[in-house]
Amino acid sequence: MLKQKYFKQNRGQLLQQLVSQNADIAERMIIPVDELVKATNNFDKARELGGGGHGTVYKGILSDLHVVAIKKSKITIQKEIDEFINEVAILSQINHKNVVKLFGCCLETEVPLLVYEFISNGTLYHHLHAEGPRSLSWSNRLRIATEIATSLAYLHSSVSIPIIHRDIKSSNILLDDTLTSKVSDFGASRYIPTDKIGLTTRVQGTAGYLDPMYFYTGRLTEKSDVYSFGVILVELLTRKKPFPYLSDEGDGLVADFVNLLAEGNLLGMIDQQVLEEGGEEIQEVASLAAYCVSLRGEERPTMRKVEHILEGLWGTRKYKKDYT
Repeated sequence: MLKQKYFKQNRGQLLQQLVSQNADIAERMIIPVDELVKATNNFDKARELGGGGHGTVYKGILSDLHVVAIKKSKITIQKEIDEFINEVAILSQINHKNVVKLFGCCLETEVPLLVYEFISNGTLYHHLHAEGPRSLSWSNRLRIATEIATSLAYLHSSVSIPIIHRDIKSSNILLDDTLTSKVSDFGASRYIPTDKIGLTTRVQGTAGYLDPMYFYTGRLTEKSDVYSFGVILVELLTRKKPFPYLSDEGDGLVADFVNLLAEGNLLGMIDQQVLEEGGEEIQEVASLAAYCVSLRGEERPTMRKVEHILEGLWGTRKYKKDYT
């Protein structure tokens, strides 16, 4: 009875409705709590991978031997449950090598549980901002940027109803053993009807990555993701954290980057490792980053255009013997 109560409370019927167009998905996506208890040795503390304000992530092994990450929410407020349902609805319909795969969810506990593929190598943020003078090679940074752009272009223009991620940031980019990127955390994402170019919503995002046009107007478009992606390009080039960065003149990271680029004084801001390995590509990626973070959304490129530019850069590198 308790399981049924939680199932109803966690909008189980709504979830079933969302995936009812495909009975196959519904059957596969809803996982019994007993399976997850067994997979995590009753949510043993030794299985914790980490967590934040929203909950804890556990490593588990399902009965079919899939290694998974299980996200257990801390809060049972309606907003959290709505985001949970939203993430399931979106990820159940996405199949892309650079988007984290959702195996399913459990609705039989007080707080909903999400079950993802296990990505073993931390986040892009963790790799970029680890201590020490060296981080990811420039080749890897350029490839990761290309993979993120490819996945966002897919979300914006290759699925039946376009999806805006709404919280693109380096801590939402997971890396696997081969440093292949996986875009994660679709709780804040939104569908954009194909007959519209945007959506007015309550502003949501992360300081340092948030599109200023969206912040001031509440109007969400695909160009909001483009802006956030541009911030990641700046982060890849500089190895500086977008927040709480402040220049001597009081500018944030993006404003300082754009000003220095316009003045031709950017080199002092670029990560030393990038200067050593990046060559002429530094200027091209810096110009693309500035293009993406244009203040006016209509002046930014589409993600498809960004993808083509980066694939062109990456394509010329692919066959170099020194690429790692």
